[in-house]
Amino acid sequence: MTTVPQDVKRSLQQPSMWTQIKKHLPFYLFLLLPLIQVIIFNYLPMYGIQIAFKDFKMRRGIMGSSWVGFEHFERMFNDKTFYRVLFNTLKISFLSLIVNFPLTIIFALMMNEVKHARFKRVTQTITYLPHFLSWVVVGSFVYQILSPSSGIINALLVKFGLIDNPIYFMIKKEYFVPIYLIVSVWKGLGWSIVIYLAAIAGIDTSLYEAASIDGAGRLRQVLSITLPSIMPTIATMLILSLGSLLNVGFDAIFNLYNEGTYEVADVISTYVYRRGMIDAKYDYTTAIGLFQNVASILLVLTGNWVSKRLDPDFRIL
Repeated sequence: MTTVPQDVKRSLQQPSMWTQIKKHLPFYLFLLLPLIQVIIFNYLPMYGIQIAFKDFKMRRGIMGSSWVGFEHFERMFNDKTFYRVLFNTLKISFLSLIVNFPLTIIFALMMNEVKHARFKRVTQTITYLPHFLSWVVVGSFVYQILSPSSGIINALLVKFGLIDNPIYFMIKKEYFVPIYLIVSVWKGLGWSIVIYLAAIAGIDTSLYEAASIDGAGRLRQVLSITLPSIMPTIATMLILSLGSLLNVGFDAIFNLYNEGTYEVADVISTYVYRRGMIDAKYDYTTAIGLFQNVASILLVLTGNWVSKRLDPDFRIL
């Protein structure tokens, strides 16, 4: 029987974790600051989660407040207002997912098919710009163009005889969700395609050349090569989107809604803000926030489980 020399054995052995760290120390040092940031701003605040199980009094502090168990959660599930904001949150989230998700993929595929480099850069720049605008600016802009007295939308509708009198769109409950969806698409569509364009850029160009030789047109190449190649990216983004179903953006809703649209526009994040920051119900709103976060984690895990059942080779967790 032949024996393997010791130096060959050592070369075949998997390097230890500390050996790897020493070898790539500069790269690990790059991770140090982000790691510290995550610990300080994401993990240390978890200490305050216990407020959800206490009768929190500001003067007593977290440790001095008495325990009440699941009393706040029972109160939450018996609160009719909570069910209303939960329904609004799910409704707006599902509609946003149904509208935004396919539009983002379609727009990314369309941008990839643009061959004129200058036109492509200009179009991407124009669609990116709204992402960098604050929701405060966007909210003011929306109120201005939809104003019944000076808004351009009402002026055009009256001019073309579509309506007799100007409409105050922003206080009409039936218009809030469509306005929110249109504005969110306008603001986020250009930025959302970045990940898909990066995934498309990684596709082997020889696949398109072979398909072209076989007589496949551009549409057939998109359906048979581009879409299947970016399907893992699409699945990953869909699963991550499921985790945000209970987390409608606070800034967007807060800057678009008003007292007239509370009934259809009030979501969990804005409800928690009003009850927590304005009414000082810190313990109750902490319980709502904890429920929201746990439900989001369960949605992500469920989406990941379903994806693995459909494709055993795919997983993100």
